[in-house]
Amino acid sequence: MKIFKKVSSATRTGRPLLPLSQPLKLQFGSQRKEAETMTLNATPTPGNLLVSPNDHTLIMIDFQSQMAFATKSIDAVLLRNNAALVANAAAGFGVSTVLTTVAEKTFSGPMFSEITDAFPGQALLDRTSMNTWEDAAVIEEVNRIDRKRLVFCGLWTSVCIVGPTLSALDQGFEVYVIADACGDVSDEAHERAMDRMVQAGVRPMTSLQYMLELQRDWARTESYEMTTGIARKFGGAYGLGIIYAKSMFGASEGH
Repeated sequence: MKIFKKVSSATRTGRPLLPLSQPLKLQFGSQRKEAETMTLNATPTPGNLLVSPNDHTLIMIDFQSQMAFATKSIDAVLLRNNAALVANAAAGFGVSTVLTTVAEKTFSGPMFSEITDAFPGQALLDRTSMNTWEDAAVIEEVNRIDRKRLVFCGLWTSVCIVGPTLSALDQGFEVYVIADACGDVSDEAHERAMDRMVQAGVRPMTSLQYMLELQRDWARTESYEMTTGIARKFGGAYGLGIIYAKSMFGASEGH
């Protein structure tokens, strides 16, 4: 009798009770019908998540001797090579770039010459803070450049990259990290730092990917020689392949 009363109260609106599966079928059927009527038109244009030379600020952090000595997650030679690739690509494409160090004169030493050579005469913003985002001079430069998209790389991943990336995300910036142009005291430290950033919304990429994303089309003849030149010098096996193809066959990626 109690069960009958509950059923009666549920039908006071005058609408009959439906089995649980029926409204679900109606809902899914409606969604299917709506999807069938949608038309997707592909266009030969790049996605908004790809980086371009004029849509971001590159921030290179603490590529210094003292920081590199304890870096174990990446070979020192490869780290310098990848940092040089990023720096030369950014300089060549005219990317707005911030170079920052920590305790340059008193503890950590100069920034890698592979980076400073790519930006002759550019001032290095020296800090005391481990979190670059807490340095007023760096933030002033970020605001002056005025890009909502930021690309980071540097030493160490778990401290000097995690700090500013999470801080920038919190303030509404789009954040990318060039993972193989970063390093830390162990593989574990680097990988957990990357995990933490990606989980928070950071978009990871690699140094070669960064440069090729800036070039994007080999028909862009104005930057073709520069890009392939950087690849030949710093692009590892890919660069060797370019040298071989051009030397043996005079080959070109462009048409």
